Amino acid sequence: MSKLLLHPRDADAEGRIHAITPESAGWRYVGFEVFRLGAGQRLSLAVPGGREACLVLVSGRAEILAGGANLGLIGARISPFDGSPWSVYAPAGTRIDIRAESEAELALCSSPGTGALPVRVIPPEAVGLETRGKGTNTRHVRNILPESEAAESLLVVEVITPGGHWSSYPSHKHDTDDFPHETYLEETYYHRLARPGFALQRVYTDDRSLDETMAVADRDVVLVPRGYHPVGAPHGFDLYYLNVMAGPKRAWRFRYDPDQAWLL
Repeated sequence: MSKLLLHPRDADAEGRIHAITPESAGWRYVGFEVFRLGAGQRLSLAVPGGREACLVLVSGRAEILAGGANLGLIGARISPFDGSPWSVYAPAGTRIDIRAESEAELALCSSPGTGALPVRVIPPEAVGLETRGKGTNTRHVRNILPESEAAESLLVVEVITPGGHWSSYPSHKHDTDDFPHETYLEETYYHRLARPGFALQRVYTDDRSLDETMAVADRDVVLVPRGYHPVGAPHGFDLYYLNVMAGPKRAWRFRYDPDQAWLL
């Protein structure tokens, strides 16, 4: 089985189904965890020193205290397909206490940070919306923590790909530190499907030293350490994914696969 494809594990006592660290992924920047909580369940998290985090409510509602501040009851959507999310930005050293009011799914996205920025809530109305592509390349983007918003290294975005469409396409890569033409960014994809089924993701380099095509199921994570990484959703199977990116420079600059440049 591919080392880039990670299936969810049975939830531990804290509700954790994914626990990806820079060490486990074999890279330097991105960390990613997912928690599934029952109604009334409590969870305490600590953002490590030297890291910053963005807590995304993938679904459900929860009461959150972060850094000693009561952020109140946040979250509104039943599933990740139901509009933009509520999120919380938390700097290094922040303690986050969570009480799920309903069944809830939360993703903790992290990357290097010094603690220079304060805790803040990112409500749905602050999430930038855009539609990219045309025809069967159309997809809908929710910019939770883009480079235009304050963070030290972390970039966070959601994408909805309708069934029968492609996204992260034409294929692009961001694995070379060559700003302003391209930036080095590690990336995770957390996939959710609107109904039982599968989607496809390929990760490949120009020289094909890395070339893997994976059938992803609901709640799978794909690691993208380098290379191009297009995603396809079969007809009838709408796809959501949550992207986390980070690298030495907080900027998203990429190159397209030259074989697909004619599509532009």
